Amino acid sequence: MIETLFLPGATGDAGFWKPVAARAAWDGMFFSWPGLGSQPASADVNSIDDLVGQVADRMRQPVAIVAQSMGGYIALRLALAFPHLVRTLVLCVTSGGVPVADLGGEDWRPDYFGAFPHAARWIADPVADLSDRLPSVRAPTLLLWGDADPISPVAVGERLARLLPNSRLCILPGAGHDLAQTHAAAVADEIRRHLIATS
Repeated sequence: MIETLFLPGATGDAGFWKPVAARAAWDGMFFSWPGLGSQPASADVNSIDDLVGQVADRMRQPVAIVAQSMGGYIALRLALAFPHLVRTLVLCVTSGGVPVADLGGEDWRPDYFGAFPHAARWIADPVADLSDRLPSVRAPTLLLWGDADPISPVAVGERLARLLPNSRLCILPGAGHDLAQTHAAAVADEIRRHLIATS
């Protein structure tokens, strides 16, 4: 069985995916993001690129990546850079490197910095649009979305489903951006099925 990497969103909390992983009976490596959310900062981490590098440094063998929100952008950067190592993906309500605002997504930054006033400001910097590169991602990809998410609406998941050639979009009714907490059982079931089928 290949190793599974669990990437949180901008809260940076390594514990984010642990309840879902426990429900799915799936172990792995749980990442935190220094300087984001309430996580202590690190002098070595000052950008998204540094977070991509942090994960890449731990990829010694083929992996599955399960990622939330901003973590999904990191996961796709890794899939593009290391196609021989990223075997399968689960992307949950992510921007995925497509223009979320153009697809109706609300600006998450005011609420985020209200909740985490000491978080690193670089997290709000614009990220590169990956749209033109995503069709080259061959890893089987499960896209998990909620139909009540104002930050990454279903239109974003639909765009990613069109761009990623080996993807499946699963929409959970009534779920928002925190669906891994509010719909943990359904999310765990979907992830477990996907990883068993593709790992």
